[in-house]
Amino acid sequence: MPKPLSLPFDPIARADDLWKQRWGSAPSMAAITSIMRAHQILLAEVDAIVKPYGLTFARYEALVLLTFSRAGELPMSKIGERLMVHPTSVTNTVDRLVRSGLVTKRPNPNDGRGTLASITDEGRTVCDAATRDLMAADFGLGVYDAEECREIFALLRPLRVAARDFEAAGPGEDRPE
Repeated sequence: MPKPLSLPFDPIARADDLWKQRWGSAPSMAAITSIMRAHQILLAEVDAIVKPYGLTFARYEALVLLTFSRAGELPMSKIGERLMVHPTSVTNTVDRLVRSGLVTKRPNPNDGRGTLASITDEGRTVCDAATRDLMAADFGLGVYDAEECREIFALLRPLRVAARDFEAAGPGEDRPE
């Protein structure tokens, strides 16, 4: 859990007021600043939850992704694509998981230049335990109910579509429950 700021005022609301006085109204400035602060708060909280397992949230996400794969293994390039991170970050993340005994790496037989990352039995055990703890803490979003979490997802989705993270399938598409 991040250290509380315990300020006697909302610094983002204050910045919004000062912004209006200097440059005019810009609701997007207050929104982005709130999103960035929320990111800091949530990342600190989820990292604290998975830390006892020797994980960061990024490493946890890689383990989860491997558990979702049919064979428990994926090419490094696919891991980067699915986690939406740079190849260097994937290499660093997976190498740390390998050193922890949670993942193994081997040459990809279908791609002479590629590498497969595979989750170990210990990796599955750690992933399951960390998942239980994260779910018990509502992934740091316990101040919101299920409907509000769905609303947050829906509000942020157009931003991800505009960034071309994926092609929007439209109505009837699967959404988090």
